[in-house]
Amino acid sequence: MKKWIAAITGLVAGGLASTVIFADFDRNTNQANTNTNASNVASYAERTYVPFGEHDEYYLFASGGHSGQMFIYGVPSMRRIRTIPVFSPDSATGYGYDKHTKELMGGYTWGDLHHPALSETDGDYDGKYLFATDVANNRAAVLDLKTFTTMDILKVPNTGGPHCAAFVTPNTEYLFLPTRFAVPLGFEYAPLDEYNEKYRGVMSAVTFNEDKKKLELAYQVALPPWSFDLSDAGKKGSEGWSVMTTYNTEEATTEMEINASQKDRDYIVLYNWKELEKMVADGQYDMVGDVKMIFPEKHKGGIFLVPTAKSPHGVDVTPDGTRFIASGKLAPAMTVFSFEKAFKAIEDKKFSGEFNGIPVLDYESVMEREVNPENALGPLHSQFDEKGHCYTTMFISSEIVKWDPSSGEVLDRIPVQYSPGHLAAAEGDTVSPDGKYLVSLNKIAKDTYLGVGPSHPESMQLIDLSGDKMELIYSAPVDPEPHYAQMVKADKLSTDKIYEKDEKRPNSIWNQKDAGITRNGNTVEVRGVAMRSKFIFDGAAERKDVIHVKEGDKVVIHLTNIDLDQDITHGFGINSYDLNMEVQPGQTNTMEFIADKAGTYPLYCTNFCSALHQEMNGYLLVEPKG
Repeated sequence: MKKWIAAITGLVAGGLASTVIFADFDRNTNQANTNTNASNVASYAERTYVPFGEHDEYYLFASGGHSGQMFIYGVPSMRRIRTIPVFSPDSATGYGYDKHTKELMGGYTWGDLHHPALSETDGDYDGKYLFATDVANNRAAVLDLKTFTTMDILKVPNTGGPHCAAFVTPNTEYLFLPTRFAVPLGFEYAPLDEYNEKYRGVMSAVTFNEDKKKLELAYQVALPPWSFDLSDAGKKGSEGWSVMTTYNTEEATTEMEINASQKDRDYIVLYNWKELEKMVADGQYDMVGDVKMIFPEKHKGGIFLVPTAKSPHGVDVTPDGTRFIASGKLAPAMTVFSFEKAFKAIEDKKFSGEFNGIPVLDYESVMEREVNPENALGPLHSQFDEKGHCYTTMFISSEIVKWDPSSGEVLDRIPVQYSPGHLAAAEGDTVSPDGKYLVSLNKIAKDTYLGVGPSHPESMQLIDLSGDKMELIYSAPVDPEPHYAQMVKADKLSTDKIYEKDEKRPNSIWNQKDAGITRNGNTVEVRGVAMRSKFIFDGAAERKDVIHVKEGDKVVIHLTNIDLDQDITHGFGINSYDLNMEVQPGQTNTMEFIADKAGTYPLYCTNFCSALHQEMNGYLLVEPKG
């Protein structure tokens, strides 16, 4: 009995034409992975079942792609338990409508969220913060994992699409955000004929100020006008160094599918961020606007190029920090490089050329081995288990390969449905992976679920790593496509149940009799409370749940949820005014708007809160001009 695995690939001139490739997997070659007899089905169900009242062992944070949101799953149940709005508005929670989150959005109405990265301490996830990037609008975000909310969003200058991941250094000293699209500095107009001279692929070093809860741009590096894809930070003996992949070193500007894949090799950028930090401290930079910019052709040191198989996607550092592994998606090989050999090559100046002042290390001096599993095509991204084994997705042959980076020996293979891009193992990119589980993030799942029209859901498939052989035990739909994920032990997170009552918090009130409405010129400011099951905007008024303003007034509403029981969330929506916000227990939230429509507008609680939820309403009365 056969299982046909389909994958789509666009290859280049000099290779295959665009085509559909089918890999033929025989069930008998991997009985444990595909056998669907009753005993196996029961075993898989048991391993993913989390009884009512018990909790999953891991959180899985998965990017929401062009939804602009972050998806949260429990593992092993693979239940989706939360969506965190980040780069796009969310009407369910009022994200993008209240004052704070509207300011965070910065006027944008959508985002393309890629590559979540958990904060780290000593190279391990610490469960405190989560970072992400927006390819569409050049932004970076930080999320608070106590409240599962977005804290801050930074608009990054000189950067066209920070796809490369907000990967963090081992103690979250920096997030590095290289660019996907080269652009002129300052986004100045420049014809594409001047691409080689006026365009740059900029890498940004961003810090997180934990006291201020703000992201801050430390400096940038003006790299050649290439595309930069994925990244990872050195660990243990390689701490202080980082690696990232490049493509389009051809510097093509049109028909990228062909023209950006002409060369046999592209590069890994190997750089010492501690040395770059020192260069900035010593004044070795130029100012570009208000940004400190390192130009490698002028400010020498700290950056090197390592040749690798063309169009690499992932580059991943082994848990012991001794090696980095690159996957060339247009070459059927995973290449293992040695940090020690790289450092020796730098010391001995074994260079084979340079680009924009960046030395190119001799390939043979840095490379340990090339691993070519038979018929495994399209390697993209790797993760690790507690034994040091490496797991790599094969996009074209639709499988995951388990192998040993020390020897290159292939240990196991498992088919997935279909075309896996990234994968996430339990703490699989830290200094101490857990093993146990791996999630394959698949780009295509055309025959896996009930039909929902021409647009199919993608899939995330859960794989058990506890035995010598991988076992696929669950498949969960996801929409839209997940671009990356990280899996962290649940007990590393300490989430808040309610917001702490703070009587000194600006604009909050904690007693209904203190609620009031004040006018200052054309500005009406409301300090009210939400409680089961009523709004109180003016504690002294006869009608306490009414806000009376005049057409053209600026209205500012500060609303505090004084219900301090967990899960008693109140919403606040104004009928026909396109406004809604959420107020969690103990939280104060603010809404600002211009009352530009005269008339009578009901307002109500938009989040179920009690048996009398339907009765939790009032009115906004907007008196016409004149």
